Amino acid sequence: MSALEAIDLARIQFAFTVSFHIIFPAITIGLASYLAVLEGLWLKTHDDTYRDLYHFWSKIFAVNFGMGVVSGLVMAYQFGTNWSRFSDFAGSITGPLLTYEVLTAFFLEAGFLGVMLFGWNRVGRRLHFFATVMVAIGTLISTFWILASNSWMQTPQGYEVVNGQVVPVDWFAVIFNPSFPYRLMHMATAAFVATAFFVGASAAWHLLRGRDNPAIRRMLSMAMWMALIVAPLQAVIGDMHGLNTLKYQPAKIAAIEGHWENEGNEPTPLILFGLPDMKAEKTRFALEVPYLGSLILTHSLEKQIPALKSFPPEDRPNAAIVFWTFRVMAGLGMLMIAVGLWSLWLRSRGTLYQCRPFLYLALWMGPSGLIALLAGWITTEVGRQPWVVYGVMRTTDAVAPHSVQQLSTTLLIFVVVYFALFGTGLGYMMRLVRKGPQLYVDHAPQGGPGQSRTPARPLSAADEEN
Repeated sequence: MSALEAIDLARIQFAFTVSFHIIFPAITIGLASYLAVLEGLWLKTHDDTYRDLYHFWSKIFAVNFGMGVVSGLVMAYQFGTNWSRFSDFAGSITGPLLTYEVLTAFFLEAGFLGVMLFGWNRVGRRLHFFATVMVAIGTLISTFWILASNSWMQTPQGYEVVNGQVVPVDWFAVIFNPSFPYRLMHMATAAFVATAFFVGASAAWHLLRGRDNPAIRRMLSMAMWMALIVAPLQAVIGDMHGLNTLKYQPAKIAAIEGHWENEGNEPTPLILFGLPDMKAEKTRFALEVPYLGSLILTHSLEKQIPALKSFPPEDRPNAAIVFWTFRVMAGLGMLMIAVGLWSLWLRSRGTLYQCRPFLYLALWMGPSGLIALLAGWITTEVGRQPWVVYGVMRTTDAVAPHSVQQLSTTLLIFVVVYFALFGTGLGYMMRLVRKGPQLYVDHAPQGGPGQSRTPARPLSAADEEN
């Protein structure tokens, strides 16, 4: 194996940091909306189970939000260090889009986050609920701008290149580029799915340990309803996203399918499993289903999809990677749908909370949403290669002129610091999960916002072990 070059180390470093970072916003998006629903249901029904769940998950949300902010700052700095040529070329578009995210989303979240986390007994109930809703909306607005920027890099529109730099000429086309609606829906839905299985796994863990109470049951019930509804919806959105990708990034689809060449006018088969070989230009040990590739990707039994050999070798994504990351994502997605359907069947029989095989499966499926999300992002980003701005700027032209030694040193520092810092944070978050929801009796008997003057402290729940 040849030694890694500077560009390889720069890509590995960015992939490492973004993989850590994406976990936290995904859970933040899902938990923020979940908290808004819990508080809204408590205000409507006066069922204290919802209140107890709100306080439990708000603590986990606080830890997760903090780690997401810290990890996101590192990524922003990398655009100006490791990828300064990209920033110089496309900064007139990506810079404003990320600035809009800060001005409209981050400020909104930060402005109401303090009220949400510390104002339970200091403001009125409606104002506190309003703050929670604003934080939830802020996470979705943040998703909007981040996906607008990334989607423009995937399907650039509304620009001109003047004197070697991108100049925006139509901001509406820049933001609402062809892939943006599908990628926005796909990411937001993925965050809800990931959160549903995280919450469901937490409930399953407590039920398997014999801790059966209304709050734990409510957690599992709500999580499985979400999985039942959102997991199939994600499959539909994924299909639409795939059709859009076939139109605008056909080489990515060819690499995902491990499809090298078309034979005559025959429809394209679907390769279920195989080992794509970039040098030999074929997929070894391919297990194919005739016609199914054309049916899924073109919704026709006659049309073909583009083959990798129809693109120059230097323009082909690494099929060996995206072939398998896509299958990890799709396979976990199908398993999530199966879990949702199984939960519905158990619910109809009244055994949802007692079926231990199902509870064990729900427990092991806890990280499945995040794994699928990471696999999807790898598929998207590696499938875009060798372009950093698709069809406009190559990745080799975007990297800053750093040495291998410099990038090796910083990558090692990132690995050590990230595992130490975020490992500690994740450990603390899991400690909160193990503690479980508690009966909220710390404050006034009325148990609601505006009843006393002692703020709730979201990071104080794990001071004692079970």
